[in-house]
Amino acid sequence: MLKLKIWAITTFLSLIIFGAVPVPVCAGKSLYGNVTGVKSAEVVTLDYVGGRYDIRIAGIDVPKQGPFATKAKQFVANLVFGKNVRIRFQGRTPKGEMLGRLDTDDTVIGIKEAAVELVRAGLARVQKDYDGELSKAESEAREAKHGIWAMAQPR
Repeated sequence: MLKLKIWAITTFLSLIIFGAVPVPVCAGKSLYGNVTGVKSAEVVTLDYVGGRYDIRIAGIDVPKQGPFATKAKQFVANLVFGKNVRIRFQGRTPKGEMLGRLDTDDTVIGIKEAAVELVRAGLARVQKDYDGELSKAESEAREAKHGIWAMAQPR
């Protein structure tokens, strides 16, 4: 009888604890909110009705140090800080960060994808697993010798 009571209490407490933890967003889902922080050119903080997430922008590699790292962070801050955005989730990083594509929703500049704009400005490279619009933006930046491509040698 004592074991049954312990099991019932443990089960009840587990349900309360797991019910209180927000369910993580699944890959392929979108979430809308406001960017309230820019930790780096690759990581922003999204506030939404249900809470807050740190989001790693998918598909890009940004310099971690030096002048281009600083410029890239400022570029992202100018693009998304304090603005309404949409995150299209792609999963989690090995560190457990939410990973997704970040789109602005600004009435003045229209909808823009942060990763594409960073790459187009020459402030980030495309990760090898990504293609499409990101690759096109990198080609444009290389040809125009923007940012990191100003001094880069052709591949």
